Amino acid sequence: MKIIDLSHIIHPAMPVYPGTESPIFQTGTTIEKEGYRETKITIYSHTGTHIDAPGHMLKHGNFLENIEIDSFFGKAIILNFDKRKNPLINLDSLLQHQDKINKVEFVIIKTGWSTYWGQNQYYENYPYLSKEAAEWLSEFNLKGIGIDAISIDRSDTNNFIVHKTLLAKNIIIIENLTNLDSVQNDYFMLSVLPLKYKNADGSPVRAIAIVDI
Repeated sequence: MKIIDLSHIIHPAMPVYPGTESPIFQTGTTIEKEGYRETKITIYSHTGTHIDAPGHMLKHGNFLENIEIDSFFGKAIILNFDKRKNPLINLDSLLQHQDKINKVEFVIIKTGWSTYWGQNQYYENYPYLSKEAAEWLSEFNLKGIGIDAISIDRSDTNNFIVHKTLLAKNIIIIENLTNLDSVQNDYFMLSVLPLKYKNADGSPVRAIAIVDI
């Protein structure tokens, strides 16, 4: 068994969704003064590698703490859309993977966009799912869909239709994944356990892949 980290590290200078405050880290206590070290962290719920709950976009959608814990763990597959010139990932691009998708609980869209992490390009013209692709995926028995980009919707969206389509079926969305090249297995186990807090519309996660070797 091998465990692979698919998460970005959280720090004050990290990329965040445009308009969101960066994380703030403050020294709470020190070993020299109090005898122990604590840090006060101020952070938005959709910072770094994170998951979206239905309540993120839907007025009456579920919050993370009301979703069964096994919804954040399961069999996964990575679909490779790296090096595509067209950022749009449409339904035709997914149809050939139908048999594989039927066997898993999580679909991870690999675009290679995480290589731009920390650069201005990370926010611009990144790959995204079409509305039709999201509708098709929402008909499978999936727990979640992830992507190695800042959003699963296009950068200039004003209605977040892909988010709403998936979240309406209680399919969680995982964004800002990284290190997907390290997963060579066709299938693996994915864990994206969130923080458990009240009315959790989203949460940073330590996303990991568990693979057989």
